[in-house]
Amino acid sequence: MDYKVRFVNYPKQYRQLKKEFDGVFEEIMSGGAFILRRHLEEFEKRIAAYVGTKHAIGVNTGTDALYLSAHALGFGPGDEVITVSHTFVATIGAIVQCGARPVLVDITGDFNMDVDQIESAITPRTRGIIPVHLNGHACNMDKITAIAKKYNLKVIEDAAQALGAKYKGKRCASFGDTGIFSFYPAKMLGTAGDGGMVCTNDDMLARKLRAFRDNGRVESVEVIECFGWCTRLDNLHAAILNMKFNYFDQWVKKRREIATLYDKGLSGVGDIITPPRFDGDYFDVYQNYVIRSKKRNALVDHLRASGIEVLISWPTPNHKQKALGLNHYKLPVTEQTSREVVSLPIYPELTDNEVEIVINAVKAFFKGLIWGSGLES
Repeated sequence: MDYKVRFVNYPKQYRQLKKEFDGVFEEIMSGGAFILRRHLEEFEKRIAAYVGTKHAIGVNTGTDALYLSAHALGFGPGDEVITVSHTFVATIGAIVQCGARPVLVDITGDFNMDVDQIESAITPRTRGIIPVHLNGHACNMDKITAIAKKYNLKVIEDAAQALGAKYKGKRCASFGDTGIFSFYPAKMLGTAGDGGMVCTNDDMLARKLRAFRDNGRVESVEVIECFGWCTRLDNLHAAILNMKFNYFDQWVKKRREIATLYDKGLSGVGDIITPPRFDGDYFDVYQNYVIRSKKRNALVDHLRASGIEVLISWPTPNHKQKALGLNHYKLPVTEQTSREVVSLPIYPELTDNEVEIVINAVKAFFKGLIWGSGLES
């Protein structure tokens, strides 16, 4: 379908930055610097400095960043790791792939982990917690880190959607033993394919992660420090991301401006619940702008028919996916949220006029419901 307003618009970003994209490609291809070269090292240093950690290790995907973190922290058979169901499946998959058991807790109205449920989920087998900073909004890291310290648990921050987000002035991915980012194309900072990053302040953990990503090698191709994997962030992707990072702060500013337009335009419309706004402790970057409605499915059909591309994350919660074997969990807030959420278009290239088109389409849907019910004449 040829959408009037796209959910993301990669070609538009390329057209706006074509000279710089083409320059990066020409530099890398003409120089032949493809694997673990200068551009990756420079990008890793920039991300570490931006986040506020000593190390940033580029890997192939956000999924690999999660798995390597879990493996490096020693999660394994017999262990339990606490996380949420309302997340991309890779968060839970990283636990399972290590042989550990995921223990799922519910979320609250901000779509993030209900920190008041963590302690009751802890058993003698619990080894870690993976909070997910969903949609560019930080979890309550004071409570999570306090609980982790009390019970001697490791923390992996899943900040795949939260590059730039802050809690009490400190950036996501700098609180835990590790914090991870994804550079999937639709993310806050996306490349032309897959990419990921692990951040940490632990020198030994950083060395282990660097070895894991390159078949056990760190400084020398001749010295193997351990068995590992081949999951490096390619130099071309690093160079693209490094170029795009020059615009990152202004892109965050634009996302926040779009979110404000949506907040104002959708206030009081039907049964729409807009994302909660937080002042003071939280700085949201709006990876996604997620609204809720009990009429979600009909609203989505209307928006798509109106030429507006939207996304539902996730219509079936992970613990209700039969193949995953997690259906013994009862998570009422997660289940209700999955029935109601829809993500509207939000990206730096989105124009104010396109935002208005989306808002007007949502208003038209609810106006149609009122007319159809005979409440207006």
